[in-house]
Amino acid sequence: MSTEIKDLRNIAIIAHVDHGKTTLVDVMLKQSGVFRDNETIVEQVMDSNALERERGITILAKNTAIRYGDCRVNIVDTPGHADFGGEVERVLKMVDGVLLVVDAYDGPMPQTRFVLRKALAMKLQPIVVINKVDRPDARPMEVVDMVLELFIELGADDDQLDFPIIYASARNGYSCIDLKDIEGDKKDTADFRPLFDAIVEHIPCPIGNPDMPLQLLISNLDYDSYIGRIAIGRIVRGSINQNQQVTVCTYNDSATRNARVVKLFRYEGLHRSEVLEAKVGEIVCVAGISEINIGDTVCAAGAVEALPFVDIDEPTIAMTFSVNDSPFAGREGKFVTSRHLRERLFREMETNVSMRLEETDTTESFIIKGRGELHLSILIETMRREGFEFQVSKPKVIVKEIDGQLQEPVELVMIDVPEEFVGAVIEKLGRRRAELQNILPPEKGYTRLEFRIPSRGLIGYRTEFLTDTKGNGIMNSVISGFEPWKGEIETRPHGVLVAWEAGDAVGYGLYNAQDRGAMFIGAGVPVYEGMVVGANPKNEDIVVNVCKKKQVTNMRASGTDESLRLVPPIQMSLEQHLEFVSDDELIEVTPKTIRLRKRILNSEMRMKAASRAKKND
Repeated sequence: MSTEIKDLRNIAIIAHVDHGKTTLVDVMLKQSGVFRDNETIVEQVMDSNALERERGITILAKNTAIRYGDCRVNIVDTPGHADFGGEVERVLKMVDGVLLVVDAYDGPMPQTRFVLRKALAMKLQPIVVINKVDRPDARPMEVVDMVLELFIELGADDDQLDFPIIYASARNGYSCIDLKDIEGDKKDTADFRPLFDAIVEHIPCPIGNPDMPLQLLISNLDYDSYIGRIAIGRIVRGSINQNQQVTVCTYNDSATRNARVVKLFRYEGLHRSEVLEAKVGEIVCVAGISEINIGDTVCAAGAVEALPFVDIDEPTIAMTFSVNDSPFAGREGKFVTSRHLRERLFREMETNVSMRLEETDTTESFIIKGRGELHLSILIETMRREGFEFQVSKPKVIVKEIDGQLQEPVELVMIDVPEEFVGAVIEKLGRRRAELQNILPPEKGYTRLEFRIPSRGLIGYRTEFLTDTKGNGIMNSVISGFEPWKGEIETRPHGVLVAWEAGDAVGYGLYNAQDRGAMFIGAGVPVYEGMVVGANPKNEDIVVNVCKKKQVTNMRASGTDESLRLVPPIQMSLEQHLEFVSDDELIEVTPKTIRLRKRILNSEMRMKAASRAKKND
């Protein structure tokens, strides 16, 4: 018989990127007494990954737990960027309700729509938190109306439409049900108790039968160098004990394997505490099952019954990862062979459920499919920091054939720009097959534009967008489905400068080459034949000799021997390389350097290949 576990709540915090979700978790941890009075507290404490701290975004879903009165609250902090939507989709299986955090000025954004649709489809109970009400330009009442419209548009049922609303300022550590409660000096004594009370009152407590055989659905994985792989999931039925014999099975797979629970943990604040037993409804960490994967079900021995796992949205972007075969291969990397690359990519597939791997005809390269450029670039940057050396190709969209018609992924894009840049943005996106859906009247000097655009039309546009808007534009996008192929799109209208010979770049050679375009390298940088050293504003590639030295003679003339003035080179990030690279080029990634190169390094062979391609066309 099913019972309610009244002293337990499981919630996920979902929001668009930069709406204050991680800061909200910080305050919940502080005000629930997780930290000691003398403990040094780091801001955005849940963003423990080095890349997350550098970029200021949440990449991986993480668990924590707090106590409020007699109730224990398990919290899952989720990423806010659309490219990491797979992290959000799978952890929603662990919770009974969600805190939907919305900026008090921005209102619902593309990612808000994406994650809310998933939560409503799973019949999770929402609490809406209007955050950043302390902003001078905050408009909380308008944002509440926008959120309600979004709920109706996404088909929320009557219970979900009756959502409680909490107004909060996570940065200042207060929340309220009525904005009058934080007027004037009242905000000095306000805290997060209204939010905690709403969670206990409105989020359903877990329901299950603790006396039936165990069912534990695995939704996340962690690793400990001492105890190995740790599976994280929610107990759907029964209870689990340390040293218990269990059977692991996968949905739609008849294969099963027996194992033993060596260690059992649950979350207490930011740490895992060891427990001997856990009952239905709890989110636990299980150690000792070496080959367990996300989506597996841990069952009681002799009572095998797999649980269905959430359907993860399909990838939209593909890239080829291959072994580095440039003349500089093996100089800087620790892991350089195809075996190293293969093992690392397969290991990523175990935890990154929204990513796919396909092996090619050769053992030297692998096709990786992800949800967007950022999704793949985070993997590249992580591997680079781990000491891997490899090459990647230009990102390409994944097209499908549906009912005999070629279809491609399309994104919903929201752009906020000052009025003077509206024309430039519409013109540039129009060339990339974008369709303008809506223009909202200017607020605070910014106009909001809404487009539908093929995903491939956004590849290479973000840097151009920042240049066109002089850094004042804000762009957000989310995949909205597949539509018929929109036609050809020219994404890079210019060529590149390619090194003619191997050697070290010198000032004289760079001085002569910089008249042809913008340089990517400075003096003293080693180059090889076929390496891309600059950008040419014309739509053609030019071979330049950046290693050329000045001929030394005994003749001297006034003015001819003045110091050469070199323009500082352009330093591109990994994302900018992914936007810039063309079909006939590769990005060489090492722990110390990111280089751009031609697929065919020799200039004569490159010209022959180009002429053959023209004849075939």
